[in-house]
Amino acid sequence: MRDRPTRIRTPAVVRPAVATDDRPERTDRPGQGPAAHGSGAMSGGDGDQEAHPRAPRDGDAGRADGPGGLVRRHFLGAAAAGAAGLALATATGCDAPSGTNPGPVRGTRPDDLTAERARAGSPDWRLRAPGPPEAVEGYTDRVSVRPGEEFGLYVSTTAPGFRVSAYRVGWYGGAQARLVWHSPRVAGSRQHRPRLLPGTRTVRADWQRTLAVRTTGWPPGAYLLRLDADHGHQRYVPLVVRSATAAGRTVLMHAVTTWQAYNRWGGHSLYAGEDGSYGTRSLAVSFDRPYEANGAEKFLVYERAVVVLAERLGLPLAYTTSVDVHRSPAALRGATAVLSLGHDEYWTPQQRAHVTRARDTGANLAFLGANACFRRVRLDPGPAAALRTVTCYKTAYRDDPSFADHREPPTQDFRLPPAADPESSLTGVFYEGYPTDAPYVVHQPDHWLFAGTGAGRGASFDHLVGVEYDRVTPEAPTPEQLEIIAHSPLVCAGRSSHADSAYYTVASGAGVFATGTMRWVEALMAGTGDDGRDHGMDARTRAFVTRTTENLLRAFAQGPAARTRPAPRNNVAAVYGT
Repeated sequence: MRDRPTRIRTPAVVRPAVATDDRPERTDRPGQGPAAHGSGAMSGGDGDQEAHPRAPRDGDAGRADGPGGLVRRHFLGAAAAGAAGLALATATGCDAPSGTNPGPVRGTRPDDLTAERARAGSPDWRLRAPGPPEAVEGYTDRVSVRPGEEFGLYVSTTAPGFRVSAYRVGWYGGAQARLVWHSPRVAGSRQHRPRLLPGTRTVRADWQRTLAVRTTGWPPGAYLLRLDADHGHQRYVPLVVRSATAAGRTVLMHAVTTWQAYNRWGGHSLYAGEDGSYGTRSLAVSFDRPYEANGAEKFLVYERAVVVLAERLGLPLAYTTSVDVHRSPAALRGATAVLSLGHDEYWTPQQRAHVTRARDTGANLAFLGANACFRRVRLDPGPAAALRTVTCYKTAYRDDPSFADHREPPTQDFRLPPAADPESSLTGVFYEGYPTDAPYVVHQPDHWLFAGTGAGRGASFDHLVGVEYDRVTPEAPTPEQLEIIAHSPLVCAGRSSHADSAYYTVASGAGVFATGTMRWVEALMAGTGDDGRDHGMDARTRAFVTRTTENLLRAFAQGPAARTRPAPRNNVAAVYGT
């Protein structure tokens, strides 16, 4: 997201036309604010006490950041430890409801998901009554674990006790999650108020560990840990159980650094401080705190639908996070494809280098949102572990001691000097603006990605472009053989432009696709009422996006796309007259 309004770029400059200070959080639903909640089949409830609360609109509740309290990025170029001996008890994996660990099915590898997908689902995974923020909330001390590893769970609640249920997200015959493990009742307590570190205005909970959980028998996947307090209130805590290998698999790369950048728990995010101003924003944010709202908003809105679809297709999958890809190129080694999900804005240089290396050794890439790989961040230690702090000084990068000592690159937009490296050289598209709401318009109906959709040239799908968008920008670093397959006219902050979906290939044979819109993942549930935030998109749009995404995932799972699919037809000059 942009941090303040920007003007359209002039053709010769590969940067926003005005400074890219932090923009306020985007708001795409009337009346959406920090207390808004979400649920339904696609998102768990955020805080309403309804049976099916609605999730917030595009992005997050409306944050106002940026100097002068300007509205978020307009047109861009713009519970103390549990008591009674349970506090630090270790709970091992068990298949609900038996309370015993099923372990892997005989004759299968621990990360073979075939048998897992055949298990019965648990349709009651959704939140029913989140209650007020302090009712129950928690966080883990690791963003991901391998099956069998242990993580710590830190919980605060106003109830005398609570239980934890671990749901693995998938298809499961339409249930869309399965209960893999549940805890006994754990004594609850209200933990202390968060700490605010003055130098970087970083909020940390620094709570006492409530429970140690060992993940024996948990298959790799994306998990929602549901906290159920005695008084009936609930929250999620997200966790990824990562795969042992990416070889021969489509990798789902969960954007945990972006989740944390937007997290306002404790009053501060990378966009604003407690007073709502850009000037009091955090310069670094910590994983050692809960996520706000329902506890897993970013995952539910921008990632879960892709997980469900990929699992339904039966593809060989691997699960990882942005932190794990940063840590080691082995996280992507041998992958057939890497999926950047619906909102994946904050990357370290190491993550970008490792994704680029994967592409250049044959892994297909898909960017299923807009504004991907936009911010350069650094992962710093927390009080007890490495890689627990996401640092991004943005416009104040000169104040970053690590930059001032010439040891680290500036933590600001990748496209800005010094060390300018626009995201378009990887994604093929260039982030341009917020906010917009426009139809998605097919430009190349004979492209293999649109096979079976029935869409002709000029076919239009209302509201699919928004709330942020990317376009192909010839004056920015752009792959040579790139095909614009959707070219969608729009107006953003009073200025006319286009959003583009684009496809290119590289010498390794890898194909790269970018949707150019942040609503792609949400559209997978459009018109169903599943997540309560379809922006007016209908069943026709859902069918189009679902079929296109199925075509993409099936093709990319076969290996380098250039070997099995037609080459891109370079039409950038024809579309943009350059």
